[in-house]
Amino acid sequence: MQDRAPATLRPPSLQDVVRAVTGVPHAIATWRARQRSSPAWTAAVAVVLALMLLPIVTIAVLALTPAENIWPHLARTVLPRALRETVLLMAGVGLLTLAIGTAAAWFVTMYRFPGRAVVDRLLVIPLAMPTYIVAYCYADLLDFAGPVQSGLRATFGWTSARDYWFPDIRSLGGAVLVMSMVLYPYVYLTARASFVQQSVCVLEVARTLGRTALGAFRSVALPLARPALAAGVALALMECLNDLGAVQYLGVETLTVSIYTTWLQRSNLGGAAQLAVVMLAFVALLFAAERLARGRGKFHHTTGRYRSIPFSDVEGWRGYLAAAICALPFVLGFLVPFAVLIRPALRYATEAELAGFWQEAGNSVLLASAAALLAAACALLLAYAKRVAANGFTRPAVQAAGLGYAVPGTVLALGLLMPLAGLDNTVDALARELLGVSTGLLLSGSVVALALAYTIRFLAVSLGSVEAGLHRISPNLDAAARTLGQSPLATLWRVHMPLLLPALGAGGLLVFVDSMKELPATLLLRPFNFDTLATQVYSYAALEQFERAAPGALTIVAVGLIPVLLLHRAVAGGRAGGGSGT
Repeated sequence: MQDRAPATLRPPSLQDVVRAVTGVPHAIATWRARQRSSPAWTAAVAVVLALMLLPIVTIAVLALTPAENIWPHLARTVLPRALRETVLLMAGVGLLTLAIGTAAAWFVTMYRFPGRAVVDRLLVIPLAMPTYIVAYCYADLLDFAGPVQSGLRATFGWTSARDYWFPDIRSLGGAVLVMSMVLYPYVYLTARASFVQQSVCVLEVARTLGRTALGAFRSVALPLARPALAAGVALALMECLNDLGAVQYLGVETLTVSIYTTWLQRSNLGGAAQLAVVMLAFVALLFAAERLARGRGKFHHTTGRYRSIPFSDVEGWRGYLAAAICALPFVLGFLVPFAVLIRPALRYATEAELAGFWQEAGNSVLLASAAALLAAACALLLAYAKRVAANGFTRPAVQAAGLGYAVPGTVLALGLLMPLAGLDNTVDALARELLGVSTGLLLSGSVVALALAYTIRFLAVSLGSVEAGLHRISPNLDAAARTLGQSPLATLWRVHMPLLLPALGAGGLLVFVDSMKELPATLLLRPFNFDTLATQVYSYAALEQFERAAPGALTIVAVGLIPVLLLHRAVAGGRAGGGSGT
């Protein structure tokens, strides 16, 4: 005979009744919201998704149906070198950024030394420097005619390059060093956020079990930070894969450079598309490697109690030496290029040529502002549709719409040009037939194409900010508005928009800054006689007149500093229960 009735036959307790009663209003509100959600939201998501995936589909079609199939030639002559250079460049940048970012983040998080707070901020600033600007600066500084080698020849009496050996900056090794000095903040920021959030208790247990500080770092902190480190390295490698200006100037023939030269110099669009497919395969492999590096392990805190990080003090001359070593990446990644730029910038700022600078600055601001507005609008539509019309399509569609960030600018430009040109030709043919007039090129080769390319590439940045803002808004506000007769659109306008303005502004600012720096897509899609600050810097560097581009380069850097410092503030202050001790 059983002492207790089965759970299914047990009468409900008072807690069960209360829970069921209190859950009724929320269940009714959820049912009403789903019943009254218009299918237009799902259709809008489908339209945006189709626009975001258009370049990838176009690339696949062009690669499979080329007008002139030069794939055997490319596979025999161009592709082997491009693959080799790309793999070696990414391997070098990945290892160097991982080492620099992880070591700096651990030391700044766990040790107290003179100037630690300042060094912490300085270490993220190189992220504001576009890689191509840093490459131009170091080439100008370290080339045979640059001040470093000229000074060495004057000091030691050398007369030619045969009298001494000096590392060549225009090489694969030079590209690895230059790009690592700019991209290591991706790893630093993710590693710093991970170390700040890790449990102090776990590290202390490792120390009580006989582990040294280095041993605790290797056996405990590093494995716990593996997902964050994998994400940071993946971001750095995606930027490395997208780069055109730096690698081209330093003489490294990556896949990006091969696509650019095949399209413009060999005049073969189909061959460029076939190389672009190989590049997209690289991106897919990068994503898979990042997921594999993260592993399946999940770590979380088992307590809600947080303590301040117990810093180890480094005092005296050792503290100043530690500060100098930690600040070295900032010196190489920002201070040296800035010093190269500042003198010619001040000189050319007083010349008549600055009139061209203002024109190009206006073009850059116009395009970046249009892209920021478009990206913010699309992000708001996608995120809100996912909230009010969540179904088996909108959830994965919203995630897929953000994949444009992983598509390199050269591939994006190639995939947009053909469909936009086809649409222009169709409209022109209809106008000729019906109205007897020619409309010309309305989209392709216009600022509209550029703004669209920026929006597709950087939508993920704005989407992440808007989704984070929506997650902080209680669903009860939606239910209250719907029970008062408000439609989803009216609820968005009257309830959510005022609360989402900071998130929309932050996402738009990030898109604005990224658009100001974007070079590959701008070079390939810009209208004739239309330059931005990025293309101006590229053009002057190609003519070996980089000093004339110094004002434009410094402007791009100055604009990029704002979101970088804001991002650092969010990461450094991200310890739950922590105060200023992070």
